[in-house]
Amino acid sequence: MSRLVRLERRRPTTSVATAIASLLAEHDLSPSSQRVYASALRSLQHGLGADTPLAMLDEPGARKRLAAWFPLDRPKALTREQIASLWRRDDVALRERVFWRLLYESAARANEILSLNIEDLDLANKRARFRSKGGAVEWVFWRTGAALLLPRLLVGRTTGPVFLADRQPTRVVPSVDLCPHTGRARLSYRRAAELFSEATTPAWTLHQLRHSALTHAAEDGTNTPILRARSRHTSVRSLERYARPGPEAVTRYVAEHDPARWRQ
Repeated sequence: MSRLVRLERRRPTTSVATAIASLLAEHDLSPSSQRVYASALRSLQHGLGADTPLAMLDEPGARKRLAAWFPLDRPKALTREQIASLWRRDDVALRERVFWRLLYESAARANEILSLNIEDLDLANKRARFRSKGGAVEWVFWRTGAALLLPRLLVGRTTGPVFLADRQPTRVVPSVDLCPHTGRARLSYRRAAELFSEATTPAWTLHQLRHSALTHAAEDGTNTPILRARSRHTSVRSLERYARPGPEAVTRYVAEHDPARWRQ
């Protein structure tokens, strides 16, 4: 006697890579926002694994595994001397010197600086525009150090990404991320982060440059509205972790306000 077996219909498995591609395709993002989101999501895809089933995120214990892969980062601000020693380095490529200097002087996020095109730069006024997550036009500003280096990096180029990868791409790259002059692709966040960590001992993170810039500005007495404008935080509370003076600043403050100093 034959037996009837009921076959359950299985839903197709969606991978992390497929979900990320769908997310980027379904949302009407500006070119600048598209580049920022794509760079961040590629880092996530690298950490999770492109072929990992998305359903894995709903499994028991997934939260602990994710926490192990992406540990909570509480970066500390670098001292002013550490920053100064970074600028004195003569064993670093021009591209990295410009990138690191821009990150610190502008207090911008790494993805924001990497998303810049040459057409976005206003070199005369030491600033550049980009599209925020909400689509609004935002500006980043820098100082003389970065202003002196930028023209050297851009020699022979008038359009395309400011920061380029070392080699020609080995896969298809969106035209907005290709340099029309060299054929090279935009420098990725992952590669930029690797280069910075490899060049510093102990390994620093790119975010520490932004963190340090805002902390040093707060130590110098910069008011909250300007700090918010530079960091583009919508909440004052978000600034609290940056506005924490380091030991150097506290030492300087105590020395400057020591009554004995004025009696000498």
